[in-house]
Amino acid sequence: MTKAGLTHGGFYRHFESKDQLVAQACATGMAVLLDATEGSAESAADDGDRKAAFKSIVEQYLSTTHRDDPASGCFLAGLGSELARADKPTRAAATQAFSDLVETIALHIRRRKPEAARSDAVFALSAMIGAITMARVIDDPALSGSVLDDVKRHLDAL
Repeated sequence: MTKAGLTHGGFYRHFESKDQLVAQACATGMAVLLDATEGSAESAADDGDRKAAFKSIVEQYLSTTHRDDPASGCFLAGLGSELARADKPTRAAATQAFSDLVETIALHIRRRKPEAARSDAVFALSAMIGAITMARVIDDPALSGSVLDDVKRHLDAL
């Protein structure tokens, strides 16, 4: 705030409540996360290779870089337990974020039926959020890395 020449009070006056601030932060975090996810998929997909695109999404999300930088990572993994207790608009923003990510991931899963791709995407995203969360919690670097690698290996089978 100091760098922007503002006080904390000036910042909070832009929002009706702390919950509104959190909901807006979720929406902004979602836009950044969707851009990163789509960018990762697009850079890997040559000639519509959905397998390479999906693998790139998984690799980027379950990277040690993402694990080690929670401040710029997925807000669903970083704030999941807090979001569960948030107000209705904040939970709605988190729900929309999850749904949008599922739809983005589903586009890159090889399945004939969209329902099957969506189901796999729900599983994949849930596994990735859980894995990055636990990898951040675990204080043993080898075990933390193993969590990321094991989930990547299992998701590679999709």
